[in-house]
Amino acid sequence: MIAALTGTLTDKLPNRLTVSVQGVGYDVIVPLSTFYYLPDLGSTVSLQIHTHVREDAIQLYGFTSRPEKEFFLLLLGVTGVGPKVALGLLSGLSVSDLAGAIGRGDLVKITSVPGVGQKTAARLVLELKEKVLPYIEADRHSAGEHDRDEDRLQRDVLSALTNLGYQRQAAREVVRQVWGGQSQPLSVERLLKESLKVLSK
Repeated sequence: MIAALTGTLTDKLPNRLTVSVQGVGYDVIVPLSTFYYLPDLGSTVSLQIHTHVREDAIQLYGFTSRPEKEFFLLLLGVTGVGPKVALGLLSGLSVSDLAGAIGRGDLVKITSVPGVGQKTAARLVLELKEKVLPYIEADRHSAGEHDRDEDRLQRDVLSALTNLGYQRQAAREVVRQVWGGQSQPLSVERLLKESLKVLSK
């Protein structure tokens, strides 16, 4: 089983990428949260990997951090939750936001992720409410240690959009528009996702 990969990033899309290791290109499926942190093409990238074996395929799922991979595996342990749903959850919500929503039993927030219905959200809360407590505590502890400045968040999302090929000025205007149109601050993943929706129209 492949547990980690370090190699050259040769291709990237919002949901998958190719990592070249000693001449072998590995196709890796990733959530949006991981895509956001990827370096430029041609750079070295290190990913935590989950090797998912099915009867008809072997798929690699990649994450930039161990907690994200661990949470992905936690989601896979829930009845009826497969890799596609787990990946969707981590693309729609950050680990801390998802852990908090599960801990509070916030079905509205969980079902805001496309493809996640009431039954799945209820199962997540039922089966993971106690298991997500370490993630909630870790987030509280780190909240005072990291820079959460909104200007930095917007700059990072702008950088991700320009890496995708969007013109910087147009992307900047969309990011500001999306950010200003929200009643509550957005996570990096959500701001990027909402900005992509506007730019793709």
